[in-house]
Amino acid sequence: MSDVTARKRGRPRRTESDAAGTRDRILVAAREEFSERGYEKTSVRGIAKAAGVDSALVHHYFGTKEQVFEAAVEIAAAPALSAPAALAEGPVEDIGERLTRFIFGVWENPATRMPLLAIVRSAVNNETAATVFRRLVATQLLRRIAVQLDLPDAELRVELAAAQLVGTAMLRYVIKVEPLASADVEQIIARVAPVVQGHLTGP
Repeated sequence: MSDVTARKRGRPRRTESDAAGTRDRILVAAREEFSERGYEKTSVRGIAKAAGVDSALVHHYFGTKEQVFEAAVEIAAAPALSAPAALAEGPVEDIGERLTRFIFGVWENPATRMPLLAIVRSAVNNETAATVFRRLVATQLLRRIAVQLDLPDAELRVELAAAQLVGTAMLRYVIKVEPLASADVEQIIARVAPVVQGHLTGP
């Protein structure tokens, strides 16, 4: 038996679960790096170091820094991006309240809020990050809701509704303006939902 054959047989083989674990570690590290350092100061090398892997593995699984960020955004925003599926059940007459309640439910839950906050902060401070975030939200959230309305100006309506929800969420959870930041979430939903409904289905 040759030395090469022996080395090959003695080398542990990477399994799918190993690969998935490595990929998840990289994503967690990326999210933390983007949150702490911002998009511009975060590097693939820094992400790799935080994840305990070689930089080549980051490139192997994700490609460029922008692609790593996009993958991190998709994971962090996954709960919010599932809104279209949740809204598909129920009448359009109360879609405003259902959408508002769904989005604030995501923000109120610490498990889903913290990853989302990290990504939003990066997107606010860098145009490249903002472009990635905007593209994902437009394709995975806004357009999918728009098709459910079956109206000629559906995309504009959905964007106006999203502006209402995102603006309120930014003031409450990111900038933490009082008394909005400490107001009861049910009170906020009661006030915001009719406005969202008006954007979506009003004249």
